[in-house]
Amino acid sequence: MGQLDQKVALVTGAARGIGQAIAVRLAAEGADLALCDVQKEWLEETAAKVAALGRRAETFAVDVAQAAQVQAAVDAVVKAFGRLDILVNNAGITRDGFLARMSESDWDAVLTVNLKGAFLFTKAAARPMMRQKSGAIVNIASIIGLIGNAGQCNYAASKAGLIALTKSTAKELASRNIRANAIAPGFIKTKMTEQLPPEIQQKMLEAIPLGRFGEPEDVAKVVVFLAGDASSYVTGQVVTVCGGMVTA
Repeated sequence: MGQLDQKVALVTGAARGIGQAIAVRLAAEGADLALCDVQKEWLEETAAKVAALGRRAETFAVDVAQAAQVQAAVDAVVKAFGRLDILVNNAGITRDGFLARMSESDWDAVLTVNLKGAFLFTKAAARPMMRQKSGAIVNIASIIGLIGNAGQCNYAASKAGLIALTKSTAKELASRNIRANAIAPGFIKTKMTEQLPPEIQQKMLEAIPLGRFGEPEDVAKVVVFLAGDASSYVTGQVVTVCGGMVTA
C-alpha cells in the first residue's frame, strides 16, 4: 500500500526534470497521474514511466498561461478520473538578464508562466477540491524567491509571488480541508542546470553546506509528504530543499 493509494494527482511541467521525477514518485506511492505540459508529445516518456509502475497516466497539452486551456484541462481530468486530489504547480521558465537590460517581454513571459499559470491552475482545481472537501496543492517555488539573485529579477519576483500565493491560498481554502504548501528547491541537477559553465557550478557547490547538488528525486520525496496524510496538519508553509543554502 502506497501513501497515495486511490489519489489522483495533476502535475504541470511534467515532461522532464523535476516535474517528471515528481510524477513518477507520486505514481510509486499509488497515485494516478494527469500529466500536463505545453506539448503533449513531450509527456510520452513520463507517461510510460508512470504506466510501468502500474498506475494510470493521462496526458494533456496545456499552455498554463491560457485560462481557457487550464480550465478545460482540469475539467477533462475530473471527467476522466472522477476526482482531483493533488495539484502540483511545477511549470516554470527562466529568461535571465540583468535588470537594466531586461526586456519587458522577458519580464512578462516569466511572470506569466511561473505565477499566473499557478494562479490559473489553483483557481480551476480549487472548485472540484472544494466539492470533495479535501485536496492538497504543492507549488514548486525556489530559494531565489526567498533570497533573490543577480540577473534573475523576473524569476525571483515570480517565485516570491508564488510563495505569497501559496500562503494566501492556504488561508482561503483551509475551511474546506484543502492544504497549500510550497517547496523552494536550491541547485537541483537537471538538463537545464547541467548546461551552466563548470566555474558557475563549482561556485554554487561551494555555497551548499551538504556539499552536493540536489537530485530531482530530493524534491519529489518532499512533494509526496506534502501531498499525503502525513502532512495533514501542515499548510501555508515553505519547505526549502537546498542542502542548507537557506536556513531561515
